[in-house]
Amino acid sequence: MIENQRPTSPKGWYSRGYLPHFDGGEVWQFVTYRLYDSLPQNLLERWRLELERDRITDAEFRRRIEQYLDQGCGSCFLRNESIAEMIQENLLNFDAQKYKLKAWVVMPNHVHLLLKPNAGFELGEIMHSIKSYSAHEANKILQRSGQFWFRESFDRYIRNHEHFQNTLAYIENNPVKARLCEKSDDWRFGSAYFRPGSAGGSPAIRPQDAN
Repeated sequence: MIENQRPTSPKGWYSRGYLPHFDGGEVWQFVTYRLYDSLPQNLLERWRLELERDRITDAEFRRRIEQYLDQGCGSCFLRNESIAEMIQENLLNFDAQKYKLKAWVVMPNHVHLLLKPNAGFELGEIMHSIKSYSAHEANKILQRSGQFWFRESFDRYIRNHEHFQNTLAYIENNPVKARLCEKSDDWRFGSAYFRPGSAGGSPAIRPQDAN
């Protein structure tokens, strides 16, 4: 169980372009990163302007993005099982070393994470490393070159235990919501698959439990 998180931020809120980001040090974060062509830039820009002008809430802004991504638009390179497996293995490889990974799911055109950076690691640096490596390896598998991921990720720090549990459930149920499978633990490229009692449950590779 986690208590209410009061982020003590080494960097605080900052922007790398279109989206606000929060570097709060060792706090749980809900992160979404997506393929470069999964959401039209003009549509994202329109929604961002609506948000800036208070025509929609932050929650509605994020809901629209998630809903669009779940439609499976764009190249959907992550449908390739070799790519999905590579991404998943890379995420697990740095669990406990750079961050604590509680939940994840690799969808056809985006990835969701619930993680907490370890001391000495910033979220922005972690995401740059994850995306840089996986883009290079995926392009080799696809025998292509050029942009793979959209340059920015969506991140949101977790406020309290209820927010944590709701986020974990959202991540693991995303394949079901997107009608990719009937049960969350049927999806091979997500944390639900590896939980005890599930099809692929294996304590050796399960991420650490939340403190």
